[in-house]
Amino acid sequence: MEHVREDDGEVLGELVEQGDGWVALDRLGRALTGPTDLAEARAALEERGLGYLADAYELEDDGAVHPVRIVEVGPDRVRVKLEDLGAIDGPRREWDLPNPVPPALRPR
Repeated sequence: MEHVREDDGEVLGELVEQGDGWVALDRLGRALTGPTDLAEARAALEERGLGYLADAYELEDDGAVHPVRIVEVGPDRVRVKLEDLGAIDGPRREWDLPNPVPPALRPR
């Protein structure tokens, strides 16, 4: 089930029932907790927030590592773009990744 922040209605992640507990998954589909009680899983998502989506990432693709930024997150895919540092005349390259994201996408 989606966990929505009450203040602004933003989806912070998912809560997935696993055995006798709940696992908190961030918007990239990564587990923040192991199986725990529902309140603790919700608290983990609240603490994580959404700021990590604006962080710098790198993507390994065909043996090369590219600096990227996340530009869109949906339930089934995550779109990243080549880090261009705001240049308007540089190369524009984007990748559509599955959600949950593969290990090839990692924080820089």
